[in-house]
Amino acid sequence: MSKPILFLLGLVVLVSSCGDDEDDTTTTTTTTTNNSELHSAFAEFDGDNTSIYLDGNEVVIESNGLPNHTSPYWSSTHPLYVAPTVTTLNDMAPGNIDDFNGSYTLRVQSSPTLASSSSSTGLGAIGIAVSGSMIYNDEEGPNVPLDNAVTSLDYTAAHTGPQSYHYHLEPKAWSEDDEKLIGVISDGFFLYGRKCNSTGTYPTDLDASGGHTSTTQHNTDGEYHYHIKNELYLNAYYILFPGDYQGSPNAIQ
Repeated sequence: MSKPILFLLGLVVLVSSCGDDEDDTTTTTTTTTNNSELHSAFAEFDGDNTSIYLDGNEVVIESNGLPNHTSPYWSSTHPLYVAPTVTTLNDMAPGNIDDFNGSYTLRVQSSPTLASSSSSTGLGAIGIAVSGSMIYNDEEGPNVPLDNAVTSLDYTAAHTGPQSYHYHLEPKAWSEDDEKLIGVISDGFFLYGRKCNSTGTYPTDLDASGGHTSTTQHNTDGEYHYHIKNELYLNAYYILFPGDYQGSPNAIQ
């Protein structure tokens, strides 16, 4: 993970805005998706926990799997440890964040495209969050809904698992009912919060996977990306990614 992160600017193809009410007053950076420049959204990924660089026409995201925020899942002597609030010591999953000494690597196309057909997500990591930790879907195990594990999730909707710390629901450590970048899904498309940057409110034109094409704070010309759907789960939560991949997924190794 020693390669530098490069951030350059460019241009993409013009597409439509989000939702019913267009608002193109954003002044954020327009970014490229060609094969020679790195998308500026990657600048939001934690530089201590991730290393992101171009390799030909692919973007390589390497991560140590650790988050950059507080959690009761850190060891009690760790500087980022906080006592549990929405969960309890008895309900927490086994293992501490700092027990994990592995790494993750995801390679995606620098210019991802929609696939001819969608494909279902599997168990384990399906994306990498800006914090450095992994994004999971809405299952806790084979044919085991997340309902059975909600009580083990910390205040930012994450817990430890067989591999490392990971998020299932809206990560309140940095995003709650807003348009902030959550991370990148393994098909190469970015995942944002519940609101659309182009309108400042909830998008109305999402597909079955929570995706659509609109401008973002990282691309004023617009591109396809996902949102956390503004649909309540268990009357209290918002699942990060309950749908299928709309692009071609890549293994997170």
